[in-house]
Amino acid sequence: MSLFRKKSLNILLAQAADSEKGLKRTLGAWSLIALGIGAIIGAGLFVRTAAAAGGNAGPAVTISFIIAAIGCAFAGLCYAEFASVIPIAGSAYTYAYATMGELVAWIIGWALVLEYALGAATVSISWSEYANKLLGGSIPYEWCHSPFESIKDASGILHHGIINIPALVILLALSLLLIKGTQESATVNAIIVTIKVAIVLVFIAIGWKFINPANHTPYLIPANAPDAILPNGKTYSYLDFFRHGWGGVLRGAGIVFFAFIGFDAVSTAAQECKNPKKDMPVGILGSLLICTILYILFSWVLTGVAPYTDFVKSGKEASVAYAISTYMSGYGWLATLVTVAILAGFSSVILVMLLGQSRVFYTMSTDGLLPKIFSDLHPKFRTPYKSNIVLFVFVGLFAAFLPESVAGDLTSIGTLFAFVLVCLGVWILRKKDPGLARPFKTPLVPLVPILGMIICATMIISLPGQTLLSALVWMVAGLLIYFGYSKNNSKLKS
Repeated sequence: MSLFRKKSLNILLAQAADSEKGLKRTLGAWSLIALGIGAIIGAGLFVRTAAAAGGNAGPAVTISFIIAAIGCAFAGLCYAEFASVIPIAGSAYTYAYATMGELVAWIIGWALVLEYALGAATVSISWSEYANKLLGGSIPYEWCHSPFESIKDASGILHHGIINIPALVILLALSLLLIKGTQESATVNAIIVTIKVAIVLVFIAIGWKFINPANHTPYLIPANAPDAILPNGKTYSYLDFFRHGWGGVLRGAGIVFFAFIGFDAVSTAAQECKNPKKDMPVGILGSLLICTILYILFSWVLTGVAPYTDFVKSGKEASVAYAISTYMSGYGWLATLVTVAILAGFSSVILVMLLGQSRVFYTMSTDGLLPKIFSDLHPKFRTPYKSNIVLFVFVGLFAAFLPESVAGDLTSIGTLFAFVLVCLGVWILRKKDPGLARPFKTPLVPLVPILGMIICATMIISLPGQTLLSALVWMVAGLLIYFGYSKNNSKLKS
């Protein structure tokens, strides 16, 4: 029995054509673009930008965004080709199953759990932070932070987190919305996207005149930059290679890469798209292009308004609101408005991440690699409601008990790994089946896939060693599940 048995393209296309038994086809091109923007603009922009600038790249976080965007562009072109050829739920997992075989498909499907489930957990943690800020800090620190986080108050008393309750509340509300239906979820998402893009544009327009050129000098963090004092009283040194100069820019790219994970989530909705061969490439590449432009402008303004060291010492997840309140005198109303918009924006990101994860699990379950519970559809709404319930519990555990930085870095690794394999898969399928009808063709193959693999692999290597080790442990656990359950229950078993 081969570990690399492949799922026939004919079988995949037949599944995609069967709209009566499966998921409803309700999404058009603009819904897909909104879905992508809904997932992309969120924690990556409002939280990871400040984290990468303060800890690694400084004002040159704009370059970090460009590096990450280039890697995403190469991967996005490959995703667009696959999504037009194989318009079925499952994203990179499905593409790998058709080109590289079952074991690789399982590995990538397991990696996507890091991307979507941990992505949702990461953003719900940030949602909690902003919700508490909007409420004037009325939620006690203990009940909105991980047990692994602590902070000293003004009187010097150290407070430790216990559980992040607001994160659980937003996860539950959005899980219930997803159970109700994809079209309803897409409509809510489109409204939220309009609001948060408008607020991003307002911040860029108003913040531009508050830019202090001194904050952009030096543009890269120097090796001899003085240590920063963290909120818990510890010192943060910039001596490490990946905390200053071009090394810092590269690690910054790995950190802000989290900001781009939404565009590939569009591909998980292929089976719910009205005209996937035409609309999927538009949705994937359109959302990526719009968000890249906004990211570069936003990061330039943010690091110009406040010095990068502030983002290590103060602000934390609410860094944007902090920068406005501290450096943009007379615009306190904008800080409040940004906080509201960010809460709405985070909600749409969580929504799309949970949607993407449930659709990947749905496809893996229909292939027999996961239990049937993940592909059971609601008799009325035709959504994988049991999967949504299980995911709420799973994601909720991470959101309630892990800090944002840990979950965010693991999310980036899962995404980057998926991108590497999608780029490889396009190259393999071109060699294996050059005559296959491709409504959208990735240009300059194999150059584009190779460059995509190199850039994404480099960003993986730049991430902290502890994060890489955690991802390795996750992958080992996934292999144990595959050989203990999935291999013997696969529908391709002969």
